[in-house]
Order: sequence, then C-alpha cells, then structure tokens
Amino acid sequence: MRLLVFSKTTGFRHDSIPAGIAAVARLGDEHGFAVDATEDAADFTRANLARYAAVVFMSSSGVVFDDAQRTAFREYVESGGGFVGVHAASTTERGWDWFGELVGTWFTRHPHVQPAVIGVEDRDHPSTAHLGGTWERVDEWYEFEANPRGRVRVLLTVDEGGYEGAAFGADHPIAWCREVGEGRSFYTALGHTEESFAEPAFLAHLLGGIRSVTSPRAG
Repeated sequence: MRLLVFSKTTGFRHDSIPAGIAAVARLGDEHGFAVDATEDAADFTRANLARYAAVVFMSSSGVVFDDAQRTAFREYVESGGGFVGVHAASTTERGWDWFGELVGTWFTRHPHVQPAVIGVEDRDHPSTAHLGGTWERVDEWYEFEANPRGRVRVLLTVDEGGYEGAAFGADHPIAWCREVGEGRSFYTALGHTEESFAEPAFLAHLLGGIRSVTSPRAG
C-alpha cells in the first residue's frame, strides 16, 4: 500500500506540517506502507492518483487545485480512493462544494491553544478503538460553519465547558468519517501542534483514520 501526503498551502501555513509528514512516514515504516509527500498539485492526475490507496491532506489550506486537478481527485475518491483530512484540511478549497462534502464542513474560527476534554462518542472505529470514554489533550479547538452530524458518522466531540472561548455549541464534533461514492473519508480537526505528532494516542488516532479509508471492505 502507498499513501500520498499533500500539504500545499495558499492560506495559513501550520508550523506542524513537517512534523505531520514525518509522522506519517514513520507510521508507514512501522506498519508496512509506503509514503510519498508532495506540495505539487500537478501530481493530482488520474494516472498518478491510481498509485495510491489514500491521500492525506496534512493541514493544506486555501485554493490548491485547478479544474483538471479537481476533476481527477473527485474521480479518484468516488471510484474508491481514500481521503484523510488533518486539521486545516477543512480550510482548503472553500469554494468547491464537493470538497466541502468530502471533508464534512468548513472551518470558521478557533480560540487559543489550550487543554480540553474530548468525548469519545464512537469507539467502534479504528481511529478511536484505543481510547477510553474521554481523552484529555492540548490542541486548537476548531469551530465550523455547520454541525456535520447527520451527514457524517461522528467519532469525537469536545466539551466546550472545559476551555475558554468556545462558541460552537453543546454538540461540537471534532472527528468524523463518511463514504463518498465508492470512496471513504476521515477527518480529524486535531493536529495543530508539532507535539501532537509525537503523542502516541494521537498517532494511533491518525493511523486508525488511515486504516479506516484503506482497509478492505467487509463482504
């Protein structure tokens, strides 16, 4: 199996991107899959994408594709390719409605980086099976244009009563998954800090997300 990690930014650029790319590469070394990394959207062609089981958008941001690249990527996912979106992936290609459906919703704002308590809503998923009922950690707690619940399978929520500046609402999903055509999508809003990518529980969460979009389908 081979993954493509894509980290092109035309908006805000996260300092954690190199750590994220390196972390996925280490996961590949440890778990038996190959990893290529690119910031060149020209790699998004039908022929090249066919080489990969999934594409990981590592805090990409802004407008990153032209129309031909959008078409190639949409065809790739809808015909069975996997998508993993990390953190700022929900700030990418905001004008492209299909990408918004793929990710689940768009980012709007966040308060400052601080500790919070995550509720593990669904442990019957590779990205959450290692967790207990709650998960305490430090991150940047994203808020979104709309609550994706009802369109996605919510995996994690964050308790807004446990940190300053929260304004999204009592039901605050921060990780979820969904199917798009024949493909599968996993998004986690976690992963702002460089330290995230050295945190065993977060790495298990990320690895589980990768496995969820690349594993053989049941039946």
